[in-house]
Amino acid sequence: MPGSVMWKWASRMDEDTPKKFIRRKPMEENINDMIEGLLLKDRTMLSRAITLIESNATRHKKIAEEMLQHLLPLSGDSIRIGVTGVPGAGKSTFIESFGLLLCNKGHRVAVLAVDPSSTLHGGSILGDKTRMERLANHPNAFIRPSPSGGALGGVHRKTRETIIACEAAGYDVLLIETVGVGQSEVMVRGMVDFFMLLVLTGAGDELQGMKKGIMELADAVIINKADGSNLDLAKKTQREYKQILHFLQPATKGWTTPALTCSALYQEGIEQVWGTVLRYMKMTKESGLFLRNRNMQAKEWLYAQIKEQLERAFFGNEKVKRLTPEIEKKVMNEEMTITKASGLLFDAFYER
Repeated sequence: MPGSVMWKWASRMDEDTPKKFIRRKPMEENINDMIEGLLLKDRTMLSRAITLIESNATRHKKIAEEMLQHLLPLSGDSIRIGVTGVPGAGKSTFIESFGLLLCNKGHRVAVLAVDPSSTLHGGSILGDKTRMERLANHPNAFIRPSPSGGALGGVHRKTRETIIACEAAGYDVLLIETVGVGQSEVMVRGMVDFFMLLVLTGAGDELQGMKKGIMELADAVIINKADGSNLDLAKKTQREYKQILHFLQPATKGWTTPALTCSALYQEGIEQVWGTVLRYMKMTKESGLFLRNRNMQAKEWLYAQIKEQLERAFFGNEKVKRLTPEIEKKVMNEEMTITKASGLLFDAFYER
């Protein structure tokens, strides 16, 4: 298949058209069509744009950059919400319930659901659209499952660029579901306006195992599955989290991080969660924190991109590639120190 040619299935064909793949214009010629499709809120075109953004092919990188440069002025007008949680907390069920509430209120909701990558083929292994079937079928919703690719922070390395495309396509609430919970979730905190931590009832052992840093990143702690016989335990857990949050530094200056209960399964307490997000947005915009946070996130994004390109340039260097296997072997056999090994690789990199 030619590198610069996009192919698609002929969905509308006359009787004389054979059922086969048909050639489209080169991708370079389709940037304007793609941008126009995004402005028309075409979900299929948005999916194609994200595929282009996430592509590792060198020929796609510049095309994606050009497209994003055109989309940048059309982005930014949304509420970006990060959702993370301990295993079993019900993130997907919560996001579907929360997303449906917002869609029914007239919002357009994009869910960037990051799946753990398979160690065998690198693709997603959970399939978020199958886990959020009702939300996926709502006309105001868009769900994009992407493999994390082993990236730290539980997000795809192109999540920030994908946010721009979704906002340009008219989605005013973005929900970013992350992989698990861990210290590297600070990366997610650095790309959203509001950060939710979903937890289970029965805080005891869980609180002992949870890192203090994760709690300090949260703008709200949500105790899910507060229903039926679990309701009393959920309220007890809520009181325990409130006590702990009282002694922790809040993630946002001037904001008191609440502990809320809800039942995503029965859609109880979800409206209260949304009300909390709106109060937070009002407070941060009035105080100027919202704009300052967005500006700092853009700066962090810049340096993250620089680091990524430096790493790619370093390991893509032919001299470094030739020398690396020998250096690795000596390090693993304890024949060379890490300091000397890295120094030799950098010498090779800078050598002209």
